[in-house]
Amino acid sequence: MRQFILPDLGEGLEEAEIVTWHVNEGDRVVVDQPLVSLETDKAVVEVPSPWSGRIARLFGGKGDLIKVGAPLVEFAEGAQGDTGTVVGELGQEEKAARAEAPTAAPARSLQVLPAVRALARKLDVDLNLVQASGPGGTITRADVERAAKSLAEAGPAEPLRGMRRAMAQRMAAAHAAVVRTTVNDEADIDDWQQREDVTIRLVRAIASACQAERSLNAWYNAEAGERRLIKRIDIGIAVDTEGGLIVPVLRNVGERDASDLRAGLDRLRADAAARSIPPEELRGATITLSNFGMIGGRFANLIVVPPQVAIVGAGRIDQRVLVHNGQPAARRVLPLSLTFDHRVVTGGEAARFLVALKSDLERPS
Repeated sequence: MRQFILPDLGEGLEEAEIVTWHVNEGDRVVVDQPLVSLETDKAVVEVPSPWSGRIARLFGGKGDLIKVGAPLVEFAEGAQGDTGTVVGELGQEEKAARAEAPTAAPARSLQVLPAVRALARKLDVDLNLVQASGPGGTITRADVERAAKSLAEAGPAEPLRGMRRAMAQRMAAAHAAVVRTTVNDEADIDDWQQREDVTIRLVRAIASACQAERSLNAWYNAEAGERRLIKRIDIGIAVDTEGGLIVPVLRNVGERDASDLRAGLDRLRADAAARSIPPEELRGATITLSNFGMIGGRFANLIVVPPQVAIVGAGRIDQRVLVHNGQPAARRVLPLSLTFDHRVVTGGEAARFLVALKSDLERPS
């Protein structure tokens, strides 16, 4: 027998969820024939067969989570073909980011009598989630019963899968790794032309600010203590989907006109919504934009995901009374948040970037 293990899908994840098998045990397959569709945090990916031969065993069923490096398919003796099938490859900067992910904190020491532990098992209560009220931090029967009642009122637990599971893992790792600081400002956009494309104006303004202050268009490898300033500006665009957050990358924005950027962004968003976006479109962002104001909110303390060192947030456009030409006037303003990794970016660099961003946005067109 010969086992095919789940390869690195190029998403920086440790596992993937089985969506559907395209083969059955006993089937004969050829090299590159689709074996299974797996859901990662960003897309549904087809995994091809690395060999020709007969399928002896399938590991896992629909909805199961398979770890990278775990057996996926077992072939009968005599399977032949490419032994190096890999569906995608991590860039060096993402490998560094994964290496920096913090280890889980040790579980707290619980003081629980055996009878209370038995009650918790019977009521399906996780003792790590119970607030102790007994002497010396001891968990009592009443604590467990109160937790069980709260859980029943809250409804059934829903395991995080796919994008939401990966989002939880990545945000926790980024939050623990990055020393982030946020500065805020507002851009007076009352002189914009009617029906201005807000997102594209933001993208082009970020490109302009990156050219004015290059230190925020960069990658940082904390393990090596190295900063890499990037010449090309590839902006990650945070897209809110039903399944969770996805961040496709709009490439080389400093060299593209508005219509080309809009066409590219529409295509990325359509692919993201359909969960068909290629893995290579999700890697290599040099800075990120979160235009959360399309939904609501003014300012935000956002999460910087390594190896990037900055993320721009755009809040809800609203009218404010400002002094314009020496007189108070109602003007449309766009709230801006710039969160940066203070390990690598100085306050002065961040402030100069924000000034350049605001200045570009305040141009009439």
